[in-house]
Amino acid sequence: MLALKSLIREVPDFPKPGINFYDITTLLKDTKGLAAVIDELRQKYLGQHIDLVVGIEARGFIFAPALAYALGAGFVPVRKPNKLPAAVESVEYALEYGTDRLEIHRDAIVPGQRVLIVDDVLATGGTAAAVASLVTRLGGDLAGLAFVIELDFLHGRDKLTGVDAEIFSLVHY
Repeated sequence: MLALKSLIREVPDFPKPGINFYDITTLLKDTKGLAAVIDELRQKYLGQHIDLVVGIEARGFIFAPALAYALGAGFVPVRKPNKLPAAVESVEYALEYGTDRLEIHRDAIVPGQRVLIVDDVLATGGTAAAVASLVTRLGGDLAGLAFVIELDFLHGRDKLTGVDAEIFSLVHY
């Protein structure tokens, strides 16, 4: 995964001083890099009978549909409030300063379906934990959580200790 890491641009002091932003747009524009992400994730989850791949708004929407296609699974979006047209299930979760909310259609997951959650980055773990709670609340069997990047120094896995599924990341910082 060293080759993937070389395709991720590090932007110091963005979005504010002291933050080092890991920009995946440079990875996305690289044909081989983007293919490698999907191929590696496909290889990891092939044969695990994934029914649905849940993508978290916004950058999870880049990888999740492509992976769903590669696995022969469906794609389900988890969105910010008031973006989904039918009845939703929502979860509020803590941010560093305040709270946020995410929503999924109530009929998006049939109880017992095997669900893989995909996002671009595992940082503090709050968003991933919130989405995992939505999936299990709807009766989904959580097959795993997959990320392109994991920021190990933020200890996001610690927030996921109650999640009964493997956490997998392609690139670690």
